[in-house]
Amino acid sequence: MDFRFSEDIELLRRVVRDFVLNEVEPVAMEIEEKDEIPEHIVALSREMGLFGLSIPEEYGGLGLNMVGKCAIYEELGKTHNGFTTLIGAHTGIGTVGIVELGTEEQKQKYLPKMARGEWIGAFALTEPSAGSNAASLKTTAVKKGDRYILNGSKHYITNAVCGHVFTVMAVTDPSKGAKGITSFIVEKDFPGFQLGAVERKMGLRGSHSAELFFEDMEVPEENVLGEEGNGYVNALKILANGRAGLAARNLGSCQKLLEMSMEYAMQRVQFGKPIFEQQAVQHMLAEMATEIEVLRAMTYRAAWMSDEGMRVVKEAAIAKLYGSEVYNRVADLAVQIHGGIGYMRDYPIERYYRDARITKIYEGTTQIQKNIIAAELKREFA
Repeated sequence: MDFRFSEDIELLRRVVRDFVLNEVEPVAMEIEEKDEIPEHIVALSREMGLFGLSIPEEYGGLGLNMVGKCAIYEELGKTHNGFTTLIGAHTGIGTVGIVELGTEEQKQKYLPKMARGEWIGAFALTEPSAGSNAASLKTTAVKKGDRYILNGSKHYITNAVCGHVFTVMAVTDPSKGAKGITSFIVEKDFPGFQLGAVERKMGLRGSHSAELFFEDMEVPEENVLGEEGNGYVNALKILANGRAGLAARNLGSCQKLLEMSMEYAMQRVQFGKPIFEQQAVQHMLAEMATEIEVLRAMTYRAAWMSDEGMRVVKEAAIAKLYGSEVYNRVADLAVQIHGGIGYMRDYPIERYYRDARITKIYEGTTQIQKNIIAAELKREFA
């Protein structure tokens, strides 16, 4: 396994690193206070092609492989997680369904605008009664002539407010259970589409999640994504595809926390010497560094396996599981090292601590990842 990046990826990585340091970081507190990503940051992201990371070059994207995407996600993870989530949700679960499952007509219609960031993508699976149990959807889609009529609701949908293109899962045949779910490409301008309440979250300020309501919403039959009845399988594939990418974003956040903690430990003087000289602090920093390096190896191994066309269900779940757990542990240690200042809202450590918590829930909870890993173990040892 060779995790070295190509010259093109290294160049893009440096460009993104400079963008994060010089453009996003200076407005990170503004994002936190206003709960809004400045338009000039979004515009610069469009110019850099960040919205097209997952989209093939023939449709106007950068066409990065999984290792390349993880390299960029890692850099984006080193700044405000609300901004990172806007990009990550769009380039991950917001677009990969169309890239992997879409017809040529669907790709031609949607991907160029999504690559340019003109249309933001989102993934609409979760409902009030269907979270981890994705097969228990209540949203229905009834075929009438050349269209489907959708009725139901979704909630906690990332990018719902700014989104234009939604991958929506709905029940087309209730008698078939999970095999009666179908995927649809839905536009926000479709009659019957309604944006609901914007959720108030613990963290991820600037990244807006909201309810969606479908009231006799008409969806053309050409907007079925994949085959009818394969929606549940499609949803699992789309979520699995993004797990290494989410682990890479967590990796970047952990690396940033380590850097801030090292800097603080070298500068903060207690008992006549920098607190780095205290063995207790050294041990905390060593724990952070060790877990980060293990996460890095897991993340890029899963990404490399994906690029090699290997089965990566277990490895991607492990990376997502471990990445979220490590992020939470590293954030907790960073607060401890910084002491009282780490608990204050005027400093970024507190923000990372709050933002870390959702990573154990969204795109598959910690417990669901363990279920997936156990199921793969059973398959391997059968």
